[in-house]
Amino acid sequence: MFKKTFYLAIVSLLSCYHICIAQELLTLENIYSGRLIETKGMGAMNWLKDGERYTRLEKNEQTGGMDVVAYRAKDNQREVIIPASSFINNETGKPIDIRSISWSKDNNRILIYNNTKQVWRYDTKGDYWVLTLSDGTLRQLGKELPESSLMFAKFSPDGNKVAYVSNNNIYVEEVVSGKINQLTFDGNETIINGTFDWVYEEEFFCRDGFLWSPSGESIAYWQSDTKGTGVFDIINNVDSIYPTILHFPYPKAGTANSAVKVGSISSQGGTTTWIDIPGDPRNNYIPRMEFIPESDELFIQQLNREQNTNKV
Repeated sequence: MFKKTFYLAIVSLLSCYHICIAQELLTLENIYSGRLIETKGMGAMNWLKDGERYTRLEKNEQTGGMDVVAYRAKDNQREVIIPASSFINNETGKPIDIRSISWSKDNNRILIYNNTKQVWRYDTKGDYWVLTLSDGTLRQLGKELPESSLMFAKFSPDGNKVAYVSNNNIYVEEVVSGKINQLTFDGNETIINGTFDWVYEEEFFCRDGFLWSPSGESIAYWQSDTKGTGVFDIINNVDSIYPTILHFPYPKAGTANSAVKVGSISSQGGTTTWIDIPGDPRNNYIPRMEFIPESDELFIQQLNREQNTNKV
């Protein structure tokens, strides 16, 4: 009887302990930051230009922020190359949350992605910051634009500019001065520049819809015209106490697709040069394009609607 009572007391104490721990962890901040359940794993990694080391984000247990840690591939030697203290927001005095990072080609700057929002399946909208390692400057990009509206930000080849999409238009921002050049102005609910509609993500895994040229002098991008496609409605019951209806173009089999084309524009701004690709743009797809290395020529693939013919 004594042993049974003792065991029950131990179980009760352990249960109370785990409930208290769970209550401490079960906060809105932890739920929405993704820290509620943390699993061990490799996570995202970025190779440095020396080709011998890669970097990872690792939590700094003392500050709660994130360190950028480099590992040497041949012997796993570890080095903190950017401490968590480098990611302090000067306006708030607090560390910024980091979803992911990417490096400039010369490894002098890193692009920080955070405060993300979901588009279709993935968190492709958010805020971006640039940290310049040579002087420790940390500044947010696109502060004049709506919060969490920037998509697919990427450095120019020389690392001095960043291009991104916001509200279906493409922008280029100078890192040092903060000067923003808006390259496209026709983006709206039906004209999509620099990203894609539902069909291209569903069938071709296309999300990021623009490329820097190797010289950095121009940007090539996709434009989708969704006018004329059928609209699908979904009831959203999770964002507020009253449901809202989401409308988005969703062509079903046999109905009109978006008309998609590819253009090139100077990174300083100006007029887009549209590439003459034969065939009905509503019954052909342009699922892939890349700049040929060390040139300003584009490699473009076109698929017919049946997806049984690939033209290059």
